[in-house]
Amino acid sequence: MTEPRNDGLHGQPHAIVERDGVRYTLLGTAHVSRASVDAVRAAIASDRFHAVAIELDPARMQALTQPDALARMDLVKVLREGKAALFAAHLALAAYQRRLAEQLGVEPGAELKAAAQDAQARGLPLHLIDRDVGLTFKRASQRLGWWGRAKLGGGLFAGMFFDEELGEQEIEKLKEGDMLEAAFGEFAADTPALYDTVIAERDRYMGARLRESAPSPVDREADPYEVLAVVGAGHLQGLARHLREDADPPAEVRAGLESVKPKSSVPWFTLFLATFLLGGFAWGFWRGGFDVGTELMLQWVLVTGGLGAIGCAVAGGHPLSILAAFVASPLTPLHPALASGTVSALVEASLRKPTYADFMALRDDAQSYRGWWRNRVSRVLLNFFLTSLGTAIGVWTGGLRMLGKLIG
Repeated sequence: MTEPRNDGLHGQPHAIVERDGVRYTLLGTAHVSRASVDAVRAAIASDRFHAVAIELDPARMQALTQPDALARMDLVKVLREGKAALFAAHLALAAYQRRLAEQLGVEPGAELKAAAQDAQARGLPLHLIDRDVGLTFKRASQRLGWWGRAKLGGGLFAGMFFDEELGEQEIEKLKEGDMLEAAFGEFAADTPALYDTVIAERDRYMGARLRESAPSPVDREADPYEVLAVVGAGHLQGLARHLREDADPPAEVRAGLESVKPKSSVPWFTLFLATFLLGGFAWGFWRGGFDVGTELMLQWVLVTGGLGAIGCAVAGGHPLSILAAFVASPLTPLHPALASGTVSALVEASLRKPTYADFMALRDDAQSYRGWWRNRVSRVLLNFFLTSLGTAIGVWTGGLRMLGKLIG
């Protein structure tokens, strides 16, 4: 740590790292503190810095500075690209931040927003150095396994509905930590893989982005070139260490931390399920004749289609969406690229097209049970998840019943 000059950093957690002719001043902030907003503005107003970097990615920057960005989203495109779960995770994080703002009277991330606005007002280069939140979710999901993913998803979405106030201990922890980590709750602290992905990986990623965004020696306005990096206090020590010690080229570091394991080119579960079903139907026709084979097929259709349709109905789906769920649920488990929830949600979004008002009210409506069913955007998401859940239960129930019939 170095004693700052008259630049607004006095009394604020910070670190200064000099490397390759660039002096990086890392300002550790609390995402729910007015003092952090004042410190950021004072630092930029000091005219000491030639560039500003902030702990945001383009998607979070847009959400923070353009509140109506959701209203321009193409929900049908989100569904077709298989990003419904990621969109729901963004919504969960937004709902958590809204609850914090209401309780504390400070918009979470206000210091990052202030840094972006003040840097642009002064004509300073602004660098977004955080990893895309979608990549962070994907990498965390791959490391957690199915049970960990279920716990993570359950914790995120429970946070949308339960409007309990944070205690003083939780608020103090948030002031010292990271917004994503706080949104995951105690699960992050108890899960090393999640902590590593959400915190440690991003420390290294932001260090690489800072090095990568530095201008070449011939393009620098001064030596040393001064960069102010505004990051959550929980990242301060790790970021400073990586910025000081990492020797690998920053582009290589960033590429490695952006990579996501490709899904297996062989859909083993789908192949197993298709073999089991077709084999079971064939066995039924061969051993029991037309009646037994037909009964097995009808049972599969009714169980999977019925439970998928029930899930859609519970989500408040349109009658044609419920019909689409019933038709798709027996078939989509046999196709690795399709999901019954996607089919029914696409029908729902087409028949009950969300309006501008639905998107604008989404963050507020997502904080109550009634709001989820009232808002057309969130109802489409419910349609996707509950139809998929119903189909999944139907697959296991129908499969076990068929197995019992065959060996009975």
